[in-house]
Amino acid sequence: MARAVLNRLVGMLVVMALVVTIVFVIVRVTPGDPAAVMLGPEATGEDIAALRTRLGLDRTIGEQYVLYVASLMRGDLGHSIFLDMPVTRALLLRAEPTFFLTLFSLSIATAIALPVGILAAYRRGGAFDQVSTSLAMFAASVPSFWLGLVLMQVFAVKLGWFPTSGYGGPGAGFLERMRHLVLPATALGLVSSALIMRFTRASLLDVLNDDYVRTARAKGMSETRVVLRHALKNALIPILTVVGLTAALLISGAIVTETVFGLPGVGNLIVSAVLRRDYPVIQGALLVVASLYVLVNFAIDMLYLAIDPRVRY
Repeated sequence: MARAVLNRLVGMLVVMALVVTIVFVIVRVTPGDPAAVMLGPEATGEDIAALRTRLGLDRTIGEQYVLYVASLMRGDLGHSIFLDMPVTRALLLRAEPTFFLTLFSLSIATAIALPVGILAAYRRGGAFDQVSTSLAMFAASVPSFWLGLVLMQVFAVKLGWFPTSGYGGPGAGFLERMRHLVLPATALGLVSSALIMRFTRASLLDVLNDDYVRTARAKGMSETRVVLRHALKNALIPILTVVGLTAALLISGAIVTETVFGLPGVGNLIVSAVLRRDYPVIQGALLVVASLYVLVNFAIDMLYLAIDPRVRY
């Protein structure tokens, strides 16, 4: 087991090294002078030269890469040009809305998808299975931003139950801020539930006819115990995989939803950075999102070792 964990740690480090290299190269191969693009057409030559020196763009590519990796190892993601603050601080200031939006969206998605997927697999071919599968296919094809606009129109504009946008004022309490996340989290959760539901159904269908399930039924166990304790436990590997990937996708996919609902999260920060050509923020955000992807996948691998003894060997 220790060897498996070590192998995954080494693989994670290799992936992160590749991500760092790719992010570094993307910024450097951007057409034009990055310093000139960031400062705009009205910048003077002196201003551009000063910014190039500040960013280290006047050095060779090899020197830039070494300095970039060294700064990352110190936890320095750079300095935002337009916000005039460290990129790490800018991301931390925007992390709360994105974190809770992802958490609530994933909670809604799993709360809907798991029971529906289990029941659809147990009643395979029945009316419930056909209706739930059709609704899942429809939900998977609906853009989250469009569903968000529909929810906003119905529950915020017409009914007035929830705020249309924002994250509450500076003095807003925790519950008030969470109230602003209900509609965007519902939009993301409904769309994400489709994939989890279909994987749950497919995984359970693969194991419901296995010998150990028939043996459990022959021993007189209740159907609830057979399905939830025996069948579901052995079908958890692919379900955990898709739940983990959904969580990672929600982190990056919240960009559009945050923009639609005016949430001051990381997604909104990335959009603003792209429009302003604030390359340090774009670079730092890409690294953080990629790191979260890698960490989520590593956590899933560790869960495999915990729930399935076959994986340990």
